[in-house]
Amino acid sequence: MAAIKTAIPTRRFDAVIVGAGGSGMRASLQLAEAGLNVAVLSKVFPTRSHTVAAQGGIGASLGNMSEDDWYWHMFDTVKGGDYLGDQDAIEFMCREAPKVVYELEHFGMPFDRNPDGTIYQRPFGGHTANFGEKPVQRACAAADRTGHALLHTLYQRNVRARTHFFVEWMAIDIIRDAEGDVVGVVALEMETGECMILEAKTTIFATGGAGRIFAASTNAFINTGDGMGMAARAGLPLQDMEFWQFHPTGVAGAGVLITEGVRGEGGILINSNGERFMERYAPTLKDLAPRDFVSRSMDQEIKEGRGCGPNKDHVLLDLRHIGADTIAKRLPSILEIGHKFANVDATKEPIPVVPTIHYQMGGIPTNIHGQVVAPAADGSQKIVNGLYAIGECACVSVHGANRLGTNSLLDLLVFGRAAGNHVVAQNLKARSNKALPKDASEFAMGRLNRLETSTGSEKVQGVANDIRSTMQKYCGVFRTDELLTQGLKEILVLDERRKHVSFKDKSKVFNTARVEALELDNLIETAKATITSAQARKESRGAHAHSDYQQRDDEVWMKHTLWYSEGNRLDYKAVVTKPLTVDTFKPKARTF
Repeated sequence: MAAIKTAIPTRRFDAVIVGAGGSGMRASLQLAEAGLNVAVLSKVFPTRSHTVAAQGGIGASLGNMSEDDWYWHMFDTVKGGDYLGDQDAIEFMCREAPKVVYELEHFGMPFDRNPDGTIYQRPFGGHTANFGEKPVQRACAAADRTGHALLHTLYQRNVRARTHFFVEWMAIDIIRDAEGDVVGVVALEMETGECMILEAKTTIFATGGAGRIFAASTNAFINTGDGMGMAARAGLPLQDMEFWQFHPTGVAGAGVLITEGVRGEGGILINSNGERFMERYAPTLKDLAPRDFVSRSMDQEIKEGRGCGPNKDHVLLDLRHIGADTIAKRLPSILEIGHKFANVDATKEPIPVVPTIHYQMGGIPTNIHGQVVAPAADGSQKIVNGLYAIGECACVSVHGANRLGTNSLLDLLVFGRAAGNHVVAQNLKARSNKALPKDASEFAMGRLNRLETSTGSEKVQGVANDIRSTMQKYCGVFRTDELLTQGLKEILVLDERRKHVSFKDKSKVFNTARVEALELDNLIETAKATITSAQARKESRGAHAHSDYQQRDDEVWMKHTLWYSEGNRLDYKAVVTKPLTVDTFKPKARTF
């Protein structure tokens, strides 16, 4: 179908940031304070971005509770990621961690405190002292509402810095010129349905993850993979999309997150026999082993008939022994979630929990400055001029095959700040905007036009729900060749069905159907990337647990997958095993 030719209005900025979560607002703060004209687009009010749901803490080796070291943090991150993370980026993140936490403290973030006034730190899964010797307290927290406190702190600083927010706006597609440089985005105002070109010298994606491609997810409904969809349609690859973290403790039947901080404060997992089973699987770290390890252990308990409830389909998280006062002080939100979503009083009875999709380790490939990189014809990594990606939509790769708890908020802060600093150093004020191509809005408006005029029989929510149930069924905690091959076939069928979606409500005011139809295009790209990459990886590594290939295969699979939308094809690139200044952590068997 021919694209709409109607001219749409244009606004010009130094930088446009898509997404107002932790990474987007950390980057925008750097830019606005440097005097740049910056616009931040957000589908929801900034403090409602999904970062608000992060509970447990920010990992940083402050050493406030006992001796700690960034090098130990780096080891835990490399090992936790099953050695697939790029060690130069991991070193950079762990070295920067204390700096970004102290910076937040000076911004006014209300961290929990020790009696001497220092930031309180709690234990967390996979955090150890002296390279795995014993658990260490490294998570800097604001009760169990750390993400909430972080977003409000950053939003207030951005208001002070006069950042320009476009609230309830959705980016539809990026605009690239003849040289492949990114020169802005086409965006939709969700209330009116009107479109606009936001022209920019630099565009930063901070769009978050795509957890809504699964039926059971801790993710908000806004997490539809918008950044990944836009990148894929623009011909850019998506990296390591087979790796999705199942958080061990989602409320059974609801999917609502119960922070790892509960286990950090002393909570334990028990089976139907009342047995603390993690001691069998991880004798040293027990309930504080990394998330992929705990999730598989829980799944094993359920498979072997020791699950709880009438259907024996979950286990229990017991925090009764922690004491009502400590729970009320350190875990107030968990008490509330237990009441609302599990109908239990956590001070008197355990909470039913089950592994639930939580976080994507993959995303748009970037370097440590947040610049998007794509392989060139000669095999080198080519920077995509004018485009950055940060936060969960990006793959630096610091999380490898399994993210260490608390490294998500750390990732947002470190790389949001790094991208902001890198953009500021480009001296954008002295540069003029590149000319927009004549067909700048045609691709995006053509997609919108197809949706507006479609007479197809498919309904948006019907296709979206089928994507979620298919991914849940065929690409879950345990995977097999048979499941993944069949799942890929079904996702490709759903991709065809998506092309025939239609919606009846043609009004332009608060037309959620229009937004959901645009989100569907992003969901399918992310789902295809995930299941195609998973079907190809013939090993078990981190969160990718393959029952037909139960061992990690470093000889063949110590490499990143790169998925391209055109032709649904895969390419690969090497893992960076050389850190910036220290010795390489060589792959070893993961025991805890």
